[in-house]
Amino acid sequence: MNPTLMRTAFALAVAQGGAVAATESPSLSTQQITRAGAQASAAGPDAFFTGRVRVDPVWPADKGMSASGAQVTFEPGARSAWHTHPAGQRLVVVSGIGRTQEWGKPVQEIRPGDVVWCPPGVKHWHGAAPSTAMTHLAVTGMADGKNVEWMEKVSDEQYHSNTTTAR
Repeated sequence: MNPTLMRTAFALAVAQGGAVAATESPSLSTQQITRAGAQASAAGPDAFFTGRVRVDPVWPADKGMSASGAQVTFEPGARSAWHTHPAGQRLVVVSGIGRTQEWGKPVQEIRPGDVVWCPPGVKHWHGAAPSTAMTHLAVTGMADGKNVEWMEKVSDEQYHSNTTTAR
């Protein structure tokens, strides 16, 4: 498959929350460079996000690494729906102020440089603070051809509940 088409398909699959099949790497024995601007951005679909969200693919899962990467930007107040990851996910906050919450626990504030580990099967959400955008790099593992299981949307009451700042 054409690398540009492959990256575009990956961005849309990630944004739509669907499974992203591992792709065939052009070569696992040489470096590959994907040039900045070569991959299409996609809007986070309303079914899985509240507010404006942009997903920029960084790399797809492939036979060399069974984890995908995407840079996700949440406008102020935007957030994901509740979801789980069958193989876990790491989030690296690169800019702004965000929020994340594990089911049954308090909302946590996250800031640039923070790394969030979302264990396999743990229900959670993440997004921006009410008045500040947030961008994170998401590294998401694959298990049995799946990277996410979407659930119900985060209510305004859940989103605006007391936020804990661990500093």
